[in-house]
Amino acid sequence: MARPKTPILSKPAIRQAALALIDRAGLDGLSMRKLAQELDVQAASLYSHYRTKEELLTDVANEVTSHIDVSGFEGGDWREGLTVWARSYRDALTEHPHLLPVVSSGPGRREEALRRADAVHGGLVGAGWPPRYATMIGASTKYLVVGAATNSFARGFDDDVRVYRDRYPNLSQAHRLPEHATEIDDASFELALSAFLDGLTGVFDRVRTRD
Repeated sequence: MARPKTPILSKPAIRQAALALIDRAGLDGLSMRKLAQELDVQAASLYSHYRTKEELLTDVANEVTSHIDVSGFEGGDWREGLTVWARSYRDALTEHPHLLPVVSSGPGRREEALRRADAVHGGLVGAGWPPRYATMIGASTKYLVVGAATNSFARGFDDDVRVYRDRYPNLSQAHRLPEHATEIDDASFELALSAFLDGLTGVFDRVRTRD
């Protein structure tokens, strides 16, 4: 049977191509025209699957964040729930950093994001946190994760030792930071998360709701 002259489109194929384009060129580099060129089709063909670029971005964001794990709340341990959620949330953002503005803007009407938000809030309240505190903890965790995923602290330093020599004596080893960026950034996130959870433990003892 002869192959079709026009590539067969599907929503998964469109999302995959859109994500590859975003990873390569950023959010500003995504347009329906450029995406059509990537897929070797006419732009009009895309609109039968996605009416707008925003609708497409919503589905791409849902797919990228589908592995964010909120199952840790199911056992009633709020520390475990926050730990699993925060780590998987950061992983999703750092894997596709150009999508961060879309994913971190809030759930809006995205079903998957709302489902996770419901699980987080319900898990915290179910573990004994008052609803107001559960809301603030969800927000605080988001701030921690998004901040960690936005930029690399270690990669922000130049690797030329001459930049620091003689002028900045306390930064004599700063040129080595970019070389160990992944290790430093991961360990720093874990330190911040641990300190955050330890601080919450003291608050929990004061404000927890009791049966």
